[in-house]
Amino acid sequence: MSHAQLLFLALILLTLAITAAARRRTASLNDFYTAGGHLPAWQNGVALAGDYLSAAAFLGAAGMYLGQGYDSLAYAVGTLAGWPLLLLLLAEPLRRRGRYTVAGVLSQRFDHTGVRLVSIAGSLTVTLCYLIVQLVGAGKLIELLFGLPYLAAVGLVGALMMVYVALGGMLATTWVQISKASLLFACALLLAAGVLSRFGGSPAALFDAAEKLRGAAAFLPSQALADPVEVLSLGLGLSLGLLGLPHVLMRFFTVADERAARRSVSIATWLVAAFFVLNIVIGYGAMVLVGPAAQFHGADGKLLGGGNMAALHLAGLLGGETGGALVAAVAFATILAVVAGLAMAGASAVSHDLYAVWLKRGQADPRQELNVSRLATLGLGLLAIALSTRFQQLNIAVMMGLAFAIAASANFPLLLLALHWPGLTARGAVWGGAAGIAGSLLLIVCGPAVWMAALGHAKPLFPYSNPALFSLPLAFAAAWLGSRNRS
Repeated sequence: MSHAQLLFLALILLTLAITAAARRRTASLNDFYTAGGHLPAWQNGVALAGDYLSAAAFLGAAGMYLGQGYDSLAYAVGTLAGWPLLLLLLAEPLRRRGRYTVAGVLSQRFDHTGVRLVSIAGSLTVTLCYLIVQLVGAGKLIELLFGLPYLAAVGLVGALMMVYVALGGMLATTWVQISKASLLFACALLLAAGVLSRFGGSPAALFDAAEKLRGAAAFLPSQALADPVEVLSLGLGLSLGLLGLPHVLMRFFTVADERAARRSVSIATWLVAAFFVLNIVIGYGAMVLVGPAAQFHGADGKLLGGGNMAALHLAGLLGGETGGALVAAVAFATILAVVAGLAMAGASAVSHDLYAVWLKRGQADPRQELNVSRLATLGLGLLAIALSTRFQQLNIAVMMGLAFAIAASANFPLLLLALHWPGLTARGAVWGGAAGIAGSLLLIVCGPAVWMAALGHAKPLFPYSNPALFSLPLAFAAAWLGSRNRS
């Protein structure tokens, strides 16, 4: 058995042991959905950072530095900008509401079937898109290391995801996230230190090498971000999309009060910022060390395993088989942890909001609600696996940006208006949510990322890959018009 296989097995056994321990402390629905609502702020902050630092933030970011240089930094700055906004606009008001999900928060203000259904649809759409991103990363990783077919690789991840959520709930997801975040930071530190050791410990020498290799283009936007409208739309989606991610928002209900929610976000913000700084060194290291190395490229000149495997090849170059195996195992643990959090959010929307509160009018049997949650996890996993086969060749950082655009258009406007605008009506919430979901999805499908790259057409129907600049105002306008129309 190879080093990579041993490390993979060890991490899977560790996370399963964590899940088993959490199961013994999960005795009620409140435990299952929110870990009892009494997690310490530091634990919740680390888990919140773990929820956010996904395969896209690690594998996709390094691949984008290798292929597009500066563009990856633009993604990092855009997403980091959302954290102060999250703290300012949503953290305390959401925790004050004391509900499990986005739909629960909205339904507290509007006891309206349409509001509940559109908020559930928004949460499930965002969760599914984000799951696809993680599964593509997992599938390519295992495909490269073990030679498994893509479907078998993502099927393994899906099966483990269902085990984590079905058995341990939010507490297991939290503990797995804390373990994974710690491993990911240790791995990033080792990679960054290894890169700098090749350049005398000097970041300036690394950047000089990048400039010699690529010229000024190493520090300028690529053609993909040459259009200012595209850049503005991307930044808007990344910064506001964070405020609409269901698996991140659920973290505000796992702590005791608003003060703990605020501290959680502060801790997560600093951790994410530190990780992105390390990513700059790792990414430019991949550009300079992996980019020119023929052994990491196939006969067609393309990177073995695709661009998302740049960090893996860099680890192998710096640390040999053991280094590559360690990074691969930690990347796999990263994906497992994030998909567990996503599945938790999606399953909660179905089992709690749709089944228990709406269909059963709040009178659902707790045991039956848990069974529905497990079935929902299974359904989400199978659908995400099927859809991921269509997008497996795309860079997962780019796909993450699209998922953020949907979150920014579908969930963020409803939450912001429901929490801060007294004039919002149930009709306005339904119109705004429906316009955000439909508008963002339609523009993404008609744009270059899907219409050309995934579906193979020669020209897109919509010229921009990132739709938030257009779909977000559409959602706000629809909510305003619906609220004004009281007929």
